[in-house]
Amino acid sequence: MLNFLSIAGNLASSWLENKVEKTKADGQAKVAEAKARATVAEKVAAGEVAWEGKMADATDNSWKDEFALVVLLAPAILVFIPGMKEYVKEGFEVLATLPDWYQYLLFIAISASFGIKGVGQAAKMLRKK
Repeated sequence: MLNFLSIAGNLASSWLENKVEKTKADGQAKVAEAKARATVAEKVAAGEVAWEGKMADATDNSWKDEFALVVLLAPAILVFIPGMKEYVKEGFEVLATLPDWYQYLLFIAISASFGIKGVGQAAKMLRKK
């Protein structure tokens, strides 16, 4: 009888040890997965920051941003000049008749020149009109 209790105790102890080891292994796996996700997120953030820095350096001596800004501001300025309001209005009416793909392309090009992200989201907004 004493031998039976000893065997049962050893089995219970062994089962409990295995259960604890499995729980530890599961916890370690979750920690490793969380660390891996954090590492990937850090690398993505660092890469994005590095890319934005390179793009800023590349456009440092560029005049295209200033040109795009002048083009965007021109209609807003011209509407205050006597006699120009009708030209601006007619110009926008003609622009509205251009194919959608060209309007989107124009929007994307200007947005990209200013470094605006989320062009896809803005394009969806334009499609809703």
